[in-house]
Amino acid sequence: MIIIGADYHPGFQQIAFVDTETGDCGEQRLQHREETEKFYRDLAAQGMKVRVGMEASGHARWFERLLAELNIELWIGDAAEIRTKRVRKRKTDREDARLLLRLVQEDRFPQIWVASWENRDLRQLLWHRHRMVQARTRLMNQLQAVALNEGLRCKKKLWREHGREQLESFRLAPWASRRREDLLKLLDQLNPTIAELTQAIEQEAENCPEARRLMTHPGVGALTALAFVLIIGRAERFQCGKQIASYLGLVPMEDSSGERRRLGHITKQGNALLRFLLVEAAQVTVRTIPQWRSKYFHLAMRRGRKIAKVAMARKLAVRLFWMMRQEWNYEQVQKFGSHVGQPENRHGVQENTELLTGASRSS
Repeated sequence: MIIIGADYHPGFQQIAFVDTETGDCGEQRLQHREETEKFYRDLAAQGMKVRVGMEASGHARWFERLLAELNIELWIGDAAEIRTKRVRKRKTDREDARLLLRLVQEDRFPQIWVASWENRDLRQLLWHRHRMVQARTRLMNQLQAVALNEGLRCKKKLWREHGREQLESFRLAPWASRRREDLLKLLDQLNPTIAELTQAIEQEAENCPEARRLMTHPGVGALTALAFVLIIGRAERFQCGKQIASYLGLVPMEDSSGERRRLGHITKQGNALLRFLLVEAAQVTVRTIPQWRSKYFHLAMRRGRKIAKVAMARKLAVRLFWMMRQEWNYEQVQKFGSHVGQPENRHGVQENTELLTGASRSS
């Protein structure tokens, strides 16, 4: 078996390899893509088992596809944890490749979960729509500025038929008029594209049982539900709601020592798109569920609206995680979920669980 530690860069990769049967070892610098493809295809042609270890990195999708095509085993490791295993103060590409090779050899490589190709492709759909919506928002803001400069302030009504006619009727200077026409033309092109992408997301969410269950929760639509399922992957990877909050970057940074405890802003680690969607969805949930509304206003009065929004987003993320893990819809969560602190249910989830098990025995 050949074990390879690959320090991956966008233009090249530095590798360190060893043959476990003969003990032969070596190092090499491979340029992307022709030299790299030739090296790995030659290895695959020899019929030997090959294992490659590399840090989680961007711009490596073509390399992953190549190894999958050649049936070469690829281990992707947690870059932050690999960094903690480096003991030498000298850091070079060769040292990094040797470290990766040593971790794979000694079975200390911090391998992480990698989503399937279908999962990643659906994520591209979510990101594409998100970027298109951002582009449309920028166009609409510029057109609003044009209208305000001409004394027209009608906010959302500007995008109705009458508001559009007023915007187009203004007499502007030549280049200002050209700018208005181009912005309106781009806006007209983006609207059908976004509608098509939205319809595709709704269709994918309808075909996903986990997403359909999450959509039963107030405030959670097809976009948020599908994004949560795709990015979380297998719910069994997490043991509790705190791990979910940490994975999504919804927990505060901490710098504590001794009796001093210092908390900062949220870490913002993890997927930025899902974190944004959870904050947006949580605001709709707050307007829908009275208990969430009272909790939100209580936090907003004590800590401010921004912190309250993030706190409700974390609460929603934990709720969706347990719905996904227990395979419950919203009605089942309300019936059998945690009710700790309520006067009629002192033991929280225990009493409802007993009701559920009793009903299953009687049936």
